[in-house]
Amino acid sequence: MIQDIAPKVLHNQYVYKEPKETDYIAVFSENYILLKQCGKSLEFPMLKDLQTAPVCEYLFSVDDDCYFLAMDFEIDRENIPLCSNHKSGYNETGYEETRYEELEYNKSEYKEAGFMKISDVRFHTDRETSFAAYTAYHLYQWYKGSRFCGSCGGRMKPDRKERMMYCAQCGRPVYPRISPAVIVAVTDGDRILLSKYANREYKRYALIAGFVEAGETAEEAVQREVMEEVGLRVKNIRYYKSQPWGIDANLLLGYFAQLDGSDVIHLDRSELAVAEWADRAALAGMDDGFSLTREMMQVFSAGLAFDPKL
Repeated sequence: MIQDIAPKVLHNQYVYKEPKETDYIAVFSENYILLKQCGKSLEFPMLKDLQTAPVCEYLFSVDDDCYFLAMDFEIDRENIPLCSNHKSGYNETGYEETRYEELEYNKSEYKEAGFMKISDVRFHTDRETSFAAYTAYHLYQWYKGSRFCGSCGGRMKPDRKERMMYCAQCGRPVYPRISPAVIVAVTDGDRILLSKYANREYKRYALIAGFVEAGETAEEAVQREVMEEVGLRVKNIRYYKSQPWGIDANLLLGYFAQLDGSDVIHLDRSELAVAEWADRAALAGMDDGFSLTREMMQVFSAGLAFDPKL
């Protein structure tokens, strides 16, 4: 999955430090990230690549490579803040989906540097860069949304001992938001329930998913989300594994569950465009190497969904 970057290691403990010339800088403009061409790969720009040094906050390191966030939140994508020897350019990607088959992505040609939509990054970079971009975006959204106190409206400041923002007026602390969400593979013998979201950019087949509400366990969230979205009951709920998903500031909790009773689907069209049963054999080769959803599909396809060794 996207966080599997071994033998390299993510070190996400906060420390206060200033960026060096060769440290990587995450520059965002809403849901776009600035990347530069380096040989045949795309990478974060370094501090030395920027025309002027932005105000930066330390994010994390991958082995000895340090990543910082440019805290200048209002950045014009048409006026890229790189040195004059860097050119700008970004071509949008497009794709179509064939039933139960993997997507074929059109690899865009990038000029020396440009902004890319954060959701496209994993299709054009190596896993380490993708994971760094997702994690940086998670923190960018939090920093950007924590500039003012929700209690008194005062200006928030970054703490220098831990990753926290605090109000300069009332002292209220705010920590990064991480939202737990469940992903559920509902199975019935050799069938699995696949769905597509309604009114979302993501058009591939997915599993039932939703956020854990206040006062409920993750297992209760599994039962509730399946009932709300497709009107089905489930039993034998079993935890599989988790995944950080920085695009939505989520911690995804993956579960397998067996159908309990009727298999008739009652679709909540405000949440889903499609929900249907698919045979196990139809999912062969669905793992994209990045997402928990796709890995769970592959696990079911291989007949491992309820293997106690998992």
